[in-house]
Amino acid sequence: MMEQKTIEATSGAEESRRSPTLHDLTRSIMPVPVERVGGPVSCRKQDVVAIEEPLQIRLNYEWESDRVERDVAITMRTPGHDVDLAAGFLFSEGILQSADQILRIRHTDRAYSADGNRNSVTIDLVPGVDFDFQRLDRNFFVSSSCGVCGKVSIEAVRSRICFPLPSETPLIEIAVIQGLPGTLRQAQSVFDQTGGLHAAALFDASGDLLSLREDVGRHNAVDKLIGAEFLQARLPLREALLLVSGRASFELVQKALMAGIPIMIAVGAPSSLAVEMALRSRMTLVGFLRGERFNVYSGDFRIRGLEKQEKQA
Repeated sequence: MMEQKTIEATSGAEESRRSPTLHDLTRSIMPVPVERVGGPVSCRKQDVVAIEEPLQIRLNYEWESDRVERDVAITMRTPGHDVDLAAGFLFSEGILQSADQILRIRHTDRAYSADGNRNSVTIDLVPGVDFDFQRLDRNFFVSSSCGVCGKVSIEAVRSRICFPLPSETPLIEIAVIQGLPGTLRQAQSVFDQTGGLHAAALFDASGDLLSLREDVGRHNAVDKLIGAEFLQARLPLREALLLVSGRASFELVQKALMAGIPIMIAVGAPSSLAVEMALRSRMTLVGFLRGERFNVYSGDFRIRGLEKQEKQA
């Protein structure tokens, strides 16, 4: 495990596994008038939608005895847990390796939304810290739908993975997997209001919920989740499993592997690259989790109670 360190932060890092509050909810949704149609009849109603706004992520570091500050990424996200998101993004992209590299994380006044949300976060690095400067030469624009496009090869991504997965553990029961979506649904505060957010959640092998994050972007929800654990020096997450409410993309598998997560479960479908990455890394990858049914694409040795039948002619 990483050595525990206290990081000065304006918000987010000190309560990484707390339950969502009313303040979180009001920052994440916006009321809008709609015409609700049923057959030929419509009526004016008030609805709520998930907020999507840009977050500017900046890095402040020492260079040739001076402090330099520069933009690293702009990501479209749902406001809330911005500190976790910034830290998780820089870790999962291989720019930072340890929370010990961070002096403090702060919201800055460079960008505001119309309703007063601060849309810029700066991470100040410890003087003299060594990190991958070449990664900063890449311009990141992250959409809420697909994340960073143009990923490098699988081998290049695998070379940046910090934590090898445990060879055979943890083990998880079939019934635990089947019960995860219900537990997630009960804990999703903003989804209850809008139906429009993706969720990422950490569970232990018994199915107990450890942490949950929501966002308009799948990748942002995972970055927020992993960033919170990164800032609290809880990586690697070798005894945890990750559940995502949508599909399992290559990028999400890569982020889970960066955090040392051996089991990833998706309500939706995995992509071909996600399956290939999971197979090469001996990750357990589950997709299409619906009721009692699911598909195991890789690592079925971590699932207890599987009774394999011979293929029917």
